[in-house]
Amino acid sequence: MQYIFIVLIFFTSIYALENIETTKIKDSEAIDSMNTWIDGGFGLKPYKVNYLLPYGYRTNGIYDNYSPTGDYRNIEAELQVSLQLGVGSGLFGLNEKYYLSYTHKAFWQIYVDSSPFRETTYNPEAFVVFPIEDKDSFLNMKSIKVAYAHRSNGQGSNAGTSTIVSTQRYNTNNQSRSMNYIYSEFSFQYDTLVTEFSFWIPFYETIHGTDNPDIMEYLGYTSLKFNYFLNKHMFTLMGRGNIETKQGAAEVTYSYPLIKDTYFYAKIFTGYGESLIDYNNYVTKFSIGFSFSR
Repeated sequence: MQYIFIVLIFFTSIYALENIETTKIKDSEAIDSMNTWIDGGFGLKPYKVNYLLPYGYRTNGIYDNYSPTGDYRNIEAELQVSLQLGVGSGLFGLNEKYYLSYTHKAFWQIYVDSSPFRETTYNPEAFVVFPIEDKDSFLNMKSIKVAYAHRSNGQGSNAGTSTIVSTQRYNTNNQSRSMNYIYSEFSFQYDTLVTEFSFWIPFYETIHGTDNPDIMEYLGYTSLKFNYFLNKHMFTLMGRGNIETKQGAAEVTYSYPLIKDTYFYAKIFTGYGESLIDYNNYVTKFSIGFSFSR
């Protein structure tokens, strides 16, 4: 019942301002201000998928990287808020557009009495998108994106013993996880199929620091994502990995519109890197709920 209560609060907050009337107000400037407030328009738009998944079931649910671990269960809620802001365009005369974005992802143990957050990930980005007019080739490239990104779980370093992993020393009790990297993403379109190919290069401290020196062995350096639309249905399939270590992950999602700006949303994840803190823990997880963008 707890997660149902959370969903009701969320929907109430979305539609709380819809019945406010401004048509009878005589102050035109006040009307403009109120309509802007009601509409919530301040330049931010969805970036990645925004969702609330009240139920997620996880197998291989060992929590060796947590302290304490006794209260965590293999069922939990998951939510993500992801927004972007356009900050400029055309500085090089190529019709390119510049953006800042922020993605906040949380794994919430609402089925435990104290309802702790198992993991929270913070992911700011700065990127530029170059449109590509490639109508003649088979690839039909649509854009090239170049970005700088940071991901971390906001945890500080903890004292503990050192262990050698991938020839680097790191703290076995350290719950801090962080990544700084640059990446490029190429998008292609064939009818209702949009394909995104990405590769990234981590900064020196990501692979030589104390937080997660072997993380790239599990996350890999490349990913391929297919987005397919069939009528009102949307399907995605993502795969990423490290060719040398043969580690990686795959994710399948499905969404279908329910009411305005609200979709039924389900996903299946299998592999490494479901959350930062246990990036080296193989997880298979099924989650179901709602998304508010695609």
